[in-house]
Amino acid sequence: MGKKKIGAHVSASGGVELAPANAHAIGADAFALFTKNQRQWVSKPLTTESIELFKKNCADFGFEPEYILPHDSYLINLGHPEEEGLTKSRNAFLDEMQRCEQLGLKLLNFHPGSHLNKISKEECLDRIAESINLALEKTSGVTAVIENTAGQGSNLGNEFWQLKYIIDRVEDKSRVGVCLDTCHTFTAGYDFLSDYDWVFEQFDKEVGFEYLRGMHLNDSKKALGSRVDRHDSIGKGLIGNAFFEKLMKDPRFDNMPLILETPDETLWAEEIAWLRSVE
Repeated sequence: MGKKKIGAHVSASGGVELAPANAHAIGADAFALFTKNQRQWVSKPLTTESIELFKKNCADFGFEPEYILPHDSYLINLGHPEEEGLTKSRNAFLDEMQRCEQLGLKLLNFHPGSHLNKISKEECLDRIAESINLALEKTSGVTAVIENTAGQGSNLGNEFWQLKYIIDRVEDKSRVGVCLDTCHTFTAGYDFLSDYDWVFEQFDKEVGFEYLRGMHLNDSKKALGSRVDRHDSIGKGLIGNAFFEKLMKDPRFDNMPLILETPDETLWAEEIAWLRSVE
C-alpha cells in the first residue's frame, strides 16, 4: 500500500466496536464513525466493554488512531447566536471530545457552526473559537478538526479565511486542525478543476498545510459555487475522476485519513480500490 490512507464513514450501529470490522470489510486503512447517535443530543455513555473491544478491534485490523476521523453530531452548532443553543452545543461537543479521549482517538471532525442570520459572521466565528477553547481545556490528546463547508444557508467555514480566523483564536494551536471536503470546497466556489494549484496555494497561504489533518473525498451533485452540499460517488458527479487522480498523486495528502462520504456505500470497496490504483 502507498502513503495514502483511504477509508469511508462506516456504520457503528450496534456499538462503536463494530466500526473497525466494517472498515476492514471494504479494504480500508482509515475510517470515520459516529461515536454516538448523531441525531440525538444525549446518548448513553460508552461502556468499558465497548471501549476495550473498540481498541482491540482497531489493533487486530491494523487501524491506527491517526487515521481514524470520528465526526460529531450534526445537531451541534458551536457558533449558536443564542445562549441556550450555544450551551447545549458546547456540552454535547465536550461529550464527543471525551468519547474520543476514552477510545484513544486523536481527532474529532466537526462542522464549525451557523450564525442563523442573528449575529455577524465574525461574532459567530468568535463563538466557535471560544467553544473549541472550552473543550480543549477539559480534554487532552484530541485535536479539534474543523471541516470546511459548502456555505449552505447560514453555515460558516466555506471560505478559507474563516477557518484561519477560528484557528487564530484557538489558544492551543497544537490541537486544532482542518479537514477539507472536496465536494464542499468545490461548491463553496474554489475551482480546482480549472486551477488545482491555485486553490491549494490559497489554502496553504490562508490556512497552512500544517493544519490539514484529513480529507473527505466526495464528488458533487451540485455545480461549482452553488453552495449546496450534495455528495456524489467518485467519478459520477461534476468533479470527476481526473481531479481525484491528481489528488491521489499529490504528496501533500499523504499520511492522513482520506474518507469517503459518498452516497452509495455498496461502491465503497470499488472506490477505495480505484483510488489506490491511481496513486
